[in-house]
Amino acid sequence: MDIYRAALPLIRALPAEPAHDLTLRLLEYGLAPAPRPMAEPLSLAIDLWGRRFPNPVGLAAGFDKDARVPARMLRFGFGFVETGTVTPLPQAGNPKPRLFRLPEDRGVVNRFGFNNRGLEAYVTRLQALAAAGRPGIVGANVGKNKDQADAVADYVAGIERVAGLADYLVVNVSSPNTPGLRDLQRREPLLALARAVLAARARVVPVDAPPLLLKVAPDLSPDDRADIAFVALESGIDGLIVGNTTVSRPAGLSGAARGEPGGLSGRPLFRLSTDVLADLWRLTQGRIPIVGAGGVSSGAEAYAKIRAGASLVQLYTALVYEGPGLVGRIKLELAAHLARDGFAHVADAVGADHR
Repeated sequence: MDIYRAALPLIRALPAEPAHDLTLRLLEYGLAPAPRPMAEPLSLAIDLWGRRFPNPVGLAAGFDKDARVPARMLRFGFGFVETGTVTPLPQAGNPKPRLFRLPEDRGVVNRFGFNNRGLEAYVTRLQALAAAGRPGIVGANVGKNKDQADAVADYVAGIERVAGLADYLVVNVSSPNTPGLRDLQRREPLLALARAVLAARARVVPVDAPPLLLKVAPDLSPDDRADIAFVALESGIDGLIVGNTTVSRPAGLSGAARGEPGGLSGRPLFRLSTDVLADLWRLTQGRIPIVGAGGVSSGAEAYAKIRAGASLVQLYTALVYEGPGLVGRIKLELAAHLARDGFAHVADAVGADHR
């Protein structure tokens, strides 16, 4: 614990990507203390896809691309942790620097480009985690290598390797930092991809298979949203994650890095991602569970996404500015919002704004 506290000023003084790398190393070597366990508010537990989530607040993909510390992150009070995005082959990603803080805006811009150590190293870690007994719900998020022309083949390869090792699966077609990736969100290619990865999952886990979700972008036109809703209902996928980072730049940003190319996350993404979430909930008639990501940094924001149609929420960027103690604060604030509005359980509030 003393080593971790001594390292905090260094972490905050480092550029964004080295700071993240150091944080992961401290976590990996057990040098970052976990907070004292808190009793989960009973109103926050939710049953989804045959799984019991102790609370709906999860860690988004991107923090732990290589599944190095999912168990340690669960100790901070997350209801679930998503690892990845992982690609079949190791990938260096885009040239550095590629991660930029916007502290005035409580945002971050990244153009990583799916940097990761590859599927073999990732699977080895998930196998070790399974052998030790997963201490909570862990998801696996898969993508494609930049130079792979056959995107479907990469996604199928990823799902085939991780389907038996994770509590839920995510197909990421929404990163803005892999050329052409977001084209997969159009109706025909997305439907073909969804059917291929569902078939791959069925080959590996024919009974009691983990749910499979599509992660989509917030930068969707009305036609794009209609296409995604159609695919979600037609294909038989189990859920959507809305959304990833945005290539847009909302008015009023003041951070010096606001003009850097890449995807923007954090507080400036909240309104856009929540509006798209609400639209997709309406278009799917509330029949497809949605995970709301983008700009969550308080219980009020988590609650807003839930009322808009999210059954679960995810965060990442807010940890950069608030630290891991944020997770407990969000849970307490969310429970208070539910009680204030007369909801005994978080599931009762899902989609409340549409009633």
